[in-house]
Amino acid sequence: MFQLPILNFSPQQVAGVCETLEESGDIERLGRFLWSLPVAPAACEALNKNESVLRARAIVAFHTGNYRELYHILENHKFTKESHGKLQALWLEAHYQEAEKLRGRPLGPVDKYRVRKKFPLPRTIWDGEQKTHCFKERTRHLLREWYLQDPYPNPSKKRELAQATGLTPTQVGNWFKNRRQRDRAAAAKN
Repeated sequence: MFQLPILNFSPQQVAGVCETLEESGDIERLGRFLWSLPVAPAACEALNKNESVLRARAIVAFHTGNYRELYHILENHKFTKESHGKLQALWLEAHYQEAEKLRGRPLGPVDKYRVRKKFPLPRTIWDGEQKTHCFKERTRHLLREWYLQDPYPNPSKKRELAQATGLTPTQVGNWFKNRRQRDRAAAAKN
């Protein structure tokens, strides 16, 4: 009777190799390593519970254009916060590439927005918290306080506020401009 090959490494050792190859950026070698792993059910089950191995499989699936496999991995396995950023980028980029292929042209910002709305991140790689603001709460609070004192700060005040918030003077100026516009729109509405 034919016997399936057994795993000569522990799942932790396999995970370590996956992490090293992922960090080195050698995706082709990572793919070959994953293909060399045994297919015995017990070994597969142990490896498919390991986040580093699953992340490596997702990366290889993305780089080989196997988006169906990528989506399957990302939708069916819960990942820790540390992996979210990288896996979210893979999810979005795969959907962008599929949409570009369908449309036969590069996507613009509006196209990408529509793709993100049509294919929201799965909860397995996202904590569910909406990113509605670009600046931290402390930064927005400081900007609002200064705005109440003076909605038209001069360049030196903008530089001072930029220093205090860690933003650039341009970002500060744009925030004030946008806030004045919102206030005018709200006043016109009422």
